[in-house]
Amino acid sequence: MIRTLLAFTLFIGFSAMGQQLKSPSEFLRYELGSQFTRHHQVVDYYQYLAEAASDRMQLTEYGQTNEQRPLLLAYLSSEENMQNLEEIRNAHLESTSGSSSSEKAIVWLSYNVHGNESVSTEASMQTIYDLLTKKSDYLENTVVIMDPCINPDGRDRYVNWYNQNKNAPNNIDPNSKEHHEGWLNGRANHYMFDLNRDWAWLTQVESQQRLKMYNQWLPHVHVDFHEQGVDSPYYFAPAAEPFHEVITDFQREFQVTIGKNHAKYFDENGWFYFTKEVFDLLYPSYGDTYPMYNGGIGMTYEQGGSGRAGLGITTSIGDTLTLSERIAHHYTTGISTVEISSKNAERLIKEFKNFYKDRNYKYKSYVLNGDADKIEALTRLLDHHKISYGSPSIGNFKGLKYDTGKMGSLHTSDKSLVVSTDQTKGTLVKVLFEPNAKLSDSLTYDITAWSLPYAYGLDALASTTPVGEVPFEKVRATSTLDENAYAYLTDWNSMKDARFLGALHKAKIRVRVAHRPYVSNGKRHERGSLIITRADNKNNKDFISQLKTLAADHNKSLSSTKTGYVDDGKDFGSRYVQMLDAVKVAVLSGEPTSTLRFGEIWHFFEQQLNYPVTVIDSDYLNKVDLWDYDVFILPGGSSYKKMLTDSKLRELKRWVNDGGKLIAMGSSIKSLSVEKGFKIKIRKSEKDSTASLKAFEITRREKIKEEITGAIFKTKVDSTHPLAYGYGDTYYTMKLGNSAFEYLDGGSVVYLEEGQNVPVAGFAGCEAKDKIDKSLVFGVEEHGEGQVIYMVDNPLFRGFWENGKLFFANALFMVD
Repeated sequence: MIRTLLAFTLFIGFSAMGQQLKSPSEFLRYELGSQFTRHHQVVDYYQYLAEAASDRMQLTEYGQTNEQRPLLLAYLSSEENMQNLEEIRNAHLESTSGSSSSEKAIVWLSYNVHGNESVSTEASMQTIYDLLTKKSDYLENTVVIMDPCINPDGRDRYVNWYNQNKNAPNNIDPNSKEHHEGWLNGRANHYMFDLNRDWAWLTQVESQQRLKMYNQWLPHVHVDFHEQGVDSPYYFAPAAEPFHEVITDFQREFQVTIGKNHAKYFDENGWFYFTKEVFDLLYPSYGDTYPMYNGGIGMTYEQGGSGRAGLGITTSIGDTLTLSERIAHHYTTGISTVEISSKNAERLIKEFKNFYKDRNYKYKSYVLNGDADKIEALTRLLDHHKISYGSPSIGNFKGLKYDTGKMGSLHTSDKSLVVSTDQTKGTLVKVLFEPNAKLSDSLTYDITAWSLPYAYGLDALASTTPVGEVPFEKVRATSTLDENAYAYLTDWNSMKDARFLGALHKAKIRVRVAHRPYVSNGKRHERGSLIITRADNKNNKDFISQLKTLAADHNKSLSSTKTGYVDDGKDFGSRYVQMLDAVKVAVLSGEPTSTLRFGEIWHFFEQQLNYPVTVIDSDYLNKVDLWDYDVFILPGGSSYKKMLTDSKLRELKRWVNDGGKLIAMGSSIKSLSVEKGFKIKIRKSEKDSTASLKAFEITRREKIKEEITGAIFKTKVDSTHPLAYGYGDTYYTMKLGNSAFEYLDGGSVVYLEEGQNVPVAGFAGCEAKDKIDKSLVFGVEEHGEGQVIYMVDNPLFRGFWENGKLFFANALFMVD
């Protein structure tokens, strides 16, 4: 029956208008579903439709990927609507202020955010063709926006791999190679980032460019098309609990309305599906939740298949799942979504207006103090989201203090920031800034805490009364360098400072670091401050001009001093003021690392720090001379036991002993045990759950006692250690699991003190909390002339935990 329906969809005769357009199969010259379509062919088809149906469709290239593939948006509606598209858009956006006369529903369909979930782009071509032909009646009161492929780099990686490895004809045996992608799979983008976790954090170019367009429309309905395991039936809305508390009754209700419409078509065809399970609406950086927090109806649709399915595969119950069937399912829900939106356009328009009215949130304003660089980094993110902010008046404000979780006061300065919920994006402000999201259920699909003040390392207060504000002024640094100065001084507090140091190294400007606080010309400089002397750079004739240029490029203030004799502290010739050498860095890729964890490091170097890194694959690691590198990074992933054999560990220890710096992250730490000659020890709680008898069937709700689902913990910091330069005595860490290690004698830099095992935000199971009490977060083990740096928690998580990144920079440059 499925094959019959798809054949009907592809080959039925159309009206005279429809016959003027070629179907995907006619244009591509192969039956849709018989092979995968590469991105350039998809682009060709959309360009063909835009030209052939220019009265009803517009196509725009809104950006490019890291690998220079085009990102497209197609706009389609009736001929009359397309002639007035800008007026329709403006009228719709006026709904956010309650003054609109909008009459059109706006539906946005996003395909293939995960590259190897490759069916949805195929389905998009049939969907747009039918909307322009036999389903065009839906467009009379509806504008449909289609993104045929959010992640072209990942999708082409998968499609090219599949075409290179599939049998001819394709083999449905699940053991065949065509059903087993390698480590470098197609799910993520170029930098191995999951774009479906990046809607709020906007670390990736695809996300940044897409959101710019999204904010120009703020659609009533947004669908994110996905795939899941081969044996899974189709999933569509309504979603599972927990729902975030800001989601309205109407948003819940309309998910049910849409789901029932889909069910009608799936029931007619005897297709299996499920709803209200697994996929919740909490974490704000998904393609379903982010639209919800902007007034739309956001939904995830999940088809069974993913990268394992290929053109066809035998499921565990002996059925054959084909690409054609997967296309039919996504096509059906896509068309059904447009249909039900068109039929309910008036209600969608009314409730979208209501979403932006009468929002009475407990906290009216969020007031933030902290390092100016971190404030600046936060404002850049807010600008992307079109969230407004300002400067509060100078004074004391009362409210909930983030550092204590209790009522208190915060004294503001001219560098403070205030963000109000009384604005168009007020709901999004609440979701991103609230101290601790309310959980209606502890079983969630993703992390349960993300509050931006913690992520950016800012001292924050949530006020129940509005805080007045004036426009926030971003200040450019000014430096007038005395060309006859003894030295030039600057601070070390943020990633901006780390980028500046990296640029100095690349320019071969020599730099020193102060390992003790000092006072020069009446100004105090903390540990980690950079000192750039003329004497160290006397052989560089362009030294001053290069320094001026780099300071301006990085918006850095430099102060000059005419003497190396300080007012207080250690003079510049002291052993506590050391040369800060450039480092040559390598990072491991391939098994057993996680593609996501590796990608975070790769992206950190190339797009955040702007510093060179050598990527070494595990396949040829044994042929690499580690003594060519100063730093070697082991990303988190699965077990390293097979790769880190006894002989390889002996080699690593010799390299570290000779002055190498090993950064072990996440799961890689477990392979560096006391038994292997290292000092790190796994911590076991007194209530070790693994020792107790368990029932035959352990429910997920029982298992969650042992889990930490992305929660934020307050930790203690030894700010005198080079790994912690630029930090105070407290750091808020994002914990993603219950891995726990004992303190390191003399090297515990960041750690959970006894009783600090309760998260300040998010969920942690009772047994997991027992396990992590009094455990290490970041530590350094001295080993001969070198060091092993342990990072139990991930300071680079998804690229958005801004306040963790300086720890990683310190590990590279400061620890010696």
